[in-house]
Amino acid sequence: MRMLISTGEVSGDLQGSLLIQALHREALKRSMPLELVAIGGPRMKEAGAELIADTAPMGAIGLFEALPLLWPTLKLQNRVEKFLRGKPLDAVVLIDYMGPNIRLGNKLRRKKAELPIIYYIAPQEWAWRLGDGGTTDLIGFTDKILAIFKAEADFYSQRGGDVTWVGHPMIDVLSPLPTRNKALARLGIGADEKLLLLLPASRPQEIRYLMPILAKAAFLLQQHNPSINVLVPAGLSSFEEPIDKALIDAGVHGKVIPANQTDELKPFLFAGADLALGKSGTVNMELALNRVPQIVGYKVSKVTAFLAKKLLRFNVDHISPVNLLLKERLVPELVQDEFTPQLIKQLAIPLLEDPQSRSRMLEGYERLREQLGEPGVTDRAAKEIFDLVH
Repeated sequence: MRMLISTGEVSGDLQGSLLIQALHREALKRSMPLELVAIGGPRMKEAGAELIADTAPMGAIGLFEALPLLWPTLKLQNRVEKFLRGKPLDAVVLIDYMGPNIRLGNKLRRKKAELPIIYYIAPQEWAWRLGDGGTTDLIGFTDKILAIFKAEADFYSQRGGDVTWVGHPMIDVLSPLPTRNKALARLGIGADEKLLLLLPASRPQEIRYLMPILAKAAFLLQQHNPSINVLVPAGLSSFEEPIDKALIDAGVHGKVIPANQTDELKPFLFAGADLALGKSGTVNMELALNRVPQIVGYKVSKVTAFLAKKLLRFNVDHISPVNLLLKERLVPELVQDEFTPQLIKQLAIPLLEDPQSRSRMLEGYERLREQLGEPGVTDRAAKEIFDLVH
């Protein structure tokens, strides 16, 4: 069996690698030879796929922000189309990466009507709308949708999609964390000190719009409490230098965790962290499942913000998946003009110093965990894919 897995950005590369491992396990169970080709990133290659295009550095949100990626994206699409013309496929699995994957899905459906197309980790249309309820045409080109959220499964099944709820894949990678003291010792931090994580980016634009603000907030918090240590895991090696520069420019005493050390140190970072300041996205779920209090923020260019609000009438109740699932503002969110160092500091101090504020958030995380399904998510997804294709 020959399958294409398509995704983008750092988070998609992680999810793709977990699914690739599960597909290989399922193929072994069925004694079926399996060849996987991937549009994704280095984790997917390491998991056992032939990488035909690296999209890990190519994510963007917004029309203005996406302009620099237009030419590289077109070149990449041409390369992928040439590759697909040369070798037939038995199935295509699209993971997240909404714009490019929806274009690819539609194109494949027009050209290869019989090719099974599966969407895993679909766009969060159950949570947001464009205009008067406009949605993507996901159901029109997919044969199967593998939903990671129950609300997502309900949304698509009510609209006629063939949907299976498999659960959230982060459940599969949860493992016992080291003790706080052991984690802090591993990170070179004193047991009586505090650890603040900054998690700014899985896309280049987020380094530009989010990192300077997070760095200034960290500086204000270090002024308030000099015992605060700041660590910033870099999602990509290309992020390391600009993150370091932002810390220096803001006057922060902090350290960048190189991209090639992040996976190894992640359990220690989660176990030792008193608070995380970061962007909205998959990382919010990771923090919640590992019981790290957090504040979420996001900012795009003024042009994109104007277009989204005035012309596209983009509407969303919450930007963090944690809040979207719980249907409440458990995790503080700061968007666009509210995303300032001063407001971040104001929200951060209670989470760092008030046990009741921390306990409320951690109790909310427990309620969240109950909505994410049971372990074995990627294995269930792999079984569904094989059942559909073979």
